Amino acid sequence: MSGRPLDVLEASLEEEVTVQLKGGEMYSGTLTGYDQHMNLVIEDGEDTTIIRGDNVVSISP
Repeated sequence: MSGRPLDVLEASLEEEVTVQLKGGEMYSGTLTGYDQHMNLVIEDGEDTTIIRGDNVVSISP
C-alpha cells in the first residue's frame, strides 16, 4: 500500500477506524465512504456520522 492519503482511505473502506478531530473528539466505526476532500462517512451500528475533512487530524485502524 502506498502512503498517499486517498490510497490509505481506499484500503480502509469497510474496516473499523478511529478518527480524531481538531477539537479532540474521537469517532470510531466502519469507514463506509470518503471523497477527494477527505470528507468521511463513518457508520457505528445504527448511527451514521459524516465528518468534514478539514477537521480530521488522524485516522487509525
